[in-house]
Amino acid sequence: MKQDYDIIGDIHGHADALEALLVKLGYQLIEGIYQHAHNKTIFLGDFIDRGPQQRQVINLVRPMIEKGHALSVMGNHEFNAICYGTLGSDGQPLRKHTEKNIQQHQEFLTAYPNDDDRNNIIDWFKTLPIYLEIDGIRVIHASWNEHELEVIASLLDDKQCLLDEAYVQCSKKGNDEFEAIEILLKGPEADLPEGVRFKDKDGHPRHNARVQWWKDKNSDKKDRLNLGSDIINEHKIEQTVIDDSHHYHEEHPPLFVGHYWLDDETPTPLSDNSACLDFSIAKNGKLVAYRWLGEKTLKESNFVWCE
Repeated sequence: MKQDYDIIGDIHGHADALEALLVKLGYQLIEGIYQHAHNKTIFLGDFIDRGPQQRQVINLVRPMIEKGHALSVMGNHEFNAICYGTLGSDGQPLRKHTEKNIQQHQEFLTAYPNDDDRNNIIDWFKTLPIYLEIDGIRVIHASWNEHELEVIASLLDDKQCLLDEAYVQCSKKGNDEFEAIEILLKGPEADLPEGVRFKDKDGHPRHNARVQWWKDKNSDKKDRLNLGSDIINEHKIEQTVIDDSHHYHEEHPPLFVGHYWLDDETPTPLSDNSACLDFSIAKNGKLVAYRWLGEKTLKESNFVWCE
């Protein structure tokens, strides 16, 4: 029987919005687990950080996944949480406990103050695959790149989950494996010309910009880069070098991602065969799903959301 999927974007600790969205999609709470008579959910990761209901989100999604009513991929926030709580051979955390990183993880740390409880959740995060390729669709948190998937292929088990020993290699800046995870879970970026910088959504200065890999390769570079509203020296942007290997080709299967903090009033596909479902729920946006019914060309009418 053909399987239809409800693909849901980044939740970031907003359990009330998730419950409202699941109900709107026709899911029912049966024996404490949300489930649908015909459809299955696919989560895009980033269950944690930022929002006020960290435990409630995990308590909702984990049983859905473990009982077979949902699937999920790993988000960069789950990957970061694993590395934050994992020590390397030098006895230091794989993700440094800097002020910036502590602030980013604070909601999760506050929700799970007990080390054993938190480690249990981190171990569960490790069971989330990096990507899914099922029933004619592809699902990954930020971007699909065949080369980067090949780089980490030997570090994945048969369910596309990172092996325990992979986290050391994937957290060392400069490693090919580190760069691969950065691209797959955070998206490709391009270095901006010298003197060009802007502040990201959290107010941190940036010298590189996310590449909008779904845009036409022949379009203006300013259109292919996510630059923010306070860009400096914009006239230099055309000097930016963009790696075209990140482009997602039109003939590839439908691809679903999260991560990108979109703020469109009405969700629409990124392209005929790609859709982002992160619409900034953690910044007073909305939680968005796409109901995929087997179509190869994605439709605006298949988006469902709750403010």
